[in-house]
Amino acid sequence: MDHILILGSKSDIARAIAHKFAREGFNIILAARASADLENDARDLQIRYRIDAEIAEFDALNYQTHLDFYTRLKEKPLGVVCAVGYLGDQKRAEQHYEEAKKIIDTNYTGCVSILNIIANDLEVRKAGFIIGISSVSGDRGRQSNYFYGSAKSAFTTYLSGLRNRLQKSGVRVMTVKPGYVETKMTEGLELPQLLTCKPEDVAEDILKAYVAGKDVIYSKWIWKWIMVVIRMIPEKVFKRLNL
Repeated sequence: MDHILILGSKSDIARAIAHKFAREGFNIILAARASADLENDARDLQIRYRIDAEIAEFDALNYQTHLDFYTRLKEKPLGVVCAVGYLGDQKRAEQHYEEAKKIIDTNYTGCVSILNIIANDLEVRKAGFIIGISSVSGDRGRQSNYFYGSAKSAFTTYLSGLRNRLQKSGVRVMTVKPGYVETKMTEGLELPQLLTCKPEDVAEDILKAYVAGKDVIYSKWIWKWIMVVIRMIPEKVFKRLNL
């Protein structure tokens, strides 16, 4: 069976995605920093779904290691899910550029670095898929998280261009835009219950969209229409809002 590489495998959404695709019979490669922490996850996937699961050391911010990381994979994946992300501290980023840079590099630059390498391989093989997890925060900048939102906006645009480039090679690229999700990254934030979903819900939406061959999805689906409304608000009005 084909392998799927999951980058940023320690995130709650990534773990849920691993279970969804393993249940479908895909072999799983879990990649993250301090990957030894994922040994129990890999063992659980193997026993629970009777598939092959392995771990790989990957640091999204250590760009010079990315080519070697991908080259050393024992099995080249049919597809990759990029679940790398870092919400960061907006207020700290406003005062300290190292925090702003970490937000930008984790959510955009590091993802582009590794996905470029994988995209080149898939293009030659003329098969496979890339699933990138962006965010509704990238649809319009807000004062409360515009460093994170701007990085996700850039990632969304990158995935759009990559989709345009790779379609002629038969390689699919899907953009996922979650709204509020109950994860370790959002722990402590006051999230509106009706608009908030669990990692398992996002993973289910991704699997269904993959099977259906969709290009862009929102999770929950209602965020698509919420963001349509938000994008329609005139800038004169929007800049006065406390968002």
